[in-house]
Amino acid sequence: MRPPEGDGAVERVAVTDEAADLIRELHAEHGPLMFHQSGGCCDGSAPMCYPAGEFRVGSADVLLGHLEVGLPDPVPVWMSRSQFELWRHTHLTIDVVPGRGSGFSLESPTGRRFLVRSRLMDDGG
Repeated sequence: MRPPEGDGAVERVAVTDEAADLIRELHAEHGPLMFHQSGGCCDGSAPMCYPAGEFRVGSADVLLGHLEVGLPDPVPVWMSRSQFELWRHTHLTIDVVPGRGSGFSLESPTGRRFLVRSRLMDDGG
């Protein structure tokens, strides 16, 4: 998959230190990881964390970027193309808070859940 059209150099995703810590914990238990930003319905609008390759992405998905959290490989973050069309001017930061996440996301049993904090991007990203 390629970055969103015409803006591959724009940083669209970031991660807080607390979320990076949890990602490293999950990586130690599950191996390489990936995120897919949920578009709503059952999961709300949460970033869902999966073992790399477990959630199948394709031409209907957009690679937003990669999270550098001190692992051998960066963690890719995906979003559906239809949702991206609505969020294309939004920067997402993956954070973590106390609570129970979706049953499908790897952090669910930890008592913490990932969430996104968003802001409109300015001309610099």
